[in-house]
Amino acid sequence: MSNRRLGMEAMWKSRHAQPDKTILRLNIQRLVVVILFIALFAMAVRTPADTDMWWHLGAGRAIVTTGHIPYADEFSFTVRGKPWVDVYWLAQVGLYQARLLGGDVLLAVLVAALVIIAFAFVYPQMEGEPFLRAFVILLAATASSVIWSPRPQMLSFALLAVTGYIVYLWKWRQVNRLWVLIPLFVLWANVHGGYALGLMLIGSVIAGESLNRITGHAAAEVLSWRQIGVLMGVGGLCGLALLVNPYTFGTWILPFRTVGIRTLQGFIQEWASPDFHNLYEQPILWLLFALLAAVGFSGRRWDWSDLVSVVVFGYSAFLARRNIAPLALVIAPVLSRQARPILESVSARIKLPAPARQELNPALSGALNWLIVALVVAAALLKCGAALAPQSLEKARREAVPVRAVEWLRQASPPVAGPMYNSYNWGGYLVWALPEEPVFVDGRTDVYDEFLPQYVQVMFVRSGWQDVLDRYGVRLALIERDSWLATMLATQPEWRLAYSDDQAAVWVREKAR
Repeated sequence: MSNRRLGMEAMWKSRHAQPDKTILRLNIQRLVVVILFIALFAMAVRTPADTDMWWHLGAGRAIVTTGHIPYADEFSFTVRGKPWVDVYWLAQVGLYQARLLGGDVLLAVLVAALVIIAFAFVYPQMEGEPFLRAFVILLAATASSVIWSPRPQMLSFALLAVTGYIVYLWKWRQVNRLWVLIPLFVLWANVHGGYALGLMLIGSVIAGESLNRITGHAAAEVLSWRQIGVLMGVGGLCGLALLVNPYTFGTWILPFRTVGIRTLQGFIQEWASPDFHNLYEQPILWLLFALLAAVGFSGRRWDWSDLVSVVVFGYSAFLARRNIAPLALVIAPVLSRQARPILESVSARIKLPAPARQELNPALSGALNWLIVALVVAAALLKCGAALAPQSLEKARREAVPVRAVEWLRQASPPVAGPMYNSYNWGGYLVWALPEEPVFVDGRTDVYDEFLPQYVQVMFVRSGWQDVLDRYGVRLALIERDSWLATMLATQPEWRLAYSDDQAAVWVREKAR
């Protein structure tokens, strides 16, 4: 018998005489990844209750019904005709069609699908064992969940993750897929104004790689000056790609105009700085503190691109809570890179007793894996079913927007007509549910940039609030029952409370002042 044959027989006996620990380990790792993404999907499926969702649906309905993209405000009577850069138009059409096809259930599933897409592109950017990656991603998902709702903003969330992955391939894997960014930014410019986040990420890596070169950081993943130049060129082309939209330069400057609206941070919650007294806003702190601890103990030198990206996105997140989710996407791969050496060092020092040798039954192992997955899927379905049950959907809608008050307005006899003053948070729902009545204000902050101070003047009963109502001829007010304005209207003889429930109140003006 030849030596080669003897060697092959020995190898066969060796593989079948004891469990193949490598295969077992791979199966466990795959199981962790499967469970992770099932859990993410279950986390992301939630009852649609975002108040801004409604004006996006209303705009999508208007685009589909009229067959044209809006260039001016058509929903209000206060700024009607003012130029409107509806950068979300393509996403709005998609949201409207999805709701026609599958109602709120399909909207919730679409949000969950975008979450899965985002983290599917974050996962390969990370380092370490699947257990480490899963832990970090779950923490990042918890932090970013503050924006998970049926809004075009979710497309920016997913597109930022895709951008990060393409840039990661260029820097860390020397794989050139940068050309994908150009059509990606064309799409981005027609679904949401968050493309500025993509440019921020590209710019952060360009700055970081330049600092890597200047400071003599000689790691293999550091880009050469030529590669930095290529990335700069692609970034410039991405900026030009943003012009491929119905509004050309209007879309280009929209994010800068929006950030410059001073009323946003003082009045609109998602544009205000995070309030870390709220538990749901604290996970981003946990991520940041975990990163600081990992940097301190890993002994791994900071990569300047990682540092600049975390600083830039961290700065934006502390200015506006809506930017917490982008920071979570950026910080997850960085945290995994810093934590991996620590866990590997700990694992090398801890010597666990060797398990007793026994034959591994592949069929039994596979059956157990499938049983675990089936149990996780069953739990996920129960959670999703509870969130999307008809009674849950109706309850969430009634708690978020004035469903009963709008029903009363439609059925009021004699009819109650405006012009109507309305709460900012409810304007979007009125655009959708009461399209025949133009609104006073809604969630389109870029349209109402100069007008918002007048709304604030009335809602928070500042000096001259009655003059604002007179200026716009307001004869109807749909506001929160316990608001300051409701208290003041009750003292005015020309105003009468026509409807009230535990949420909303409708006030009617009987005569002009």
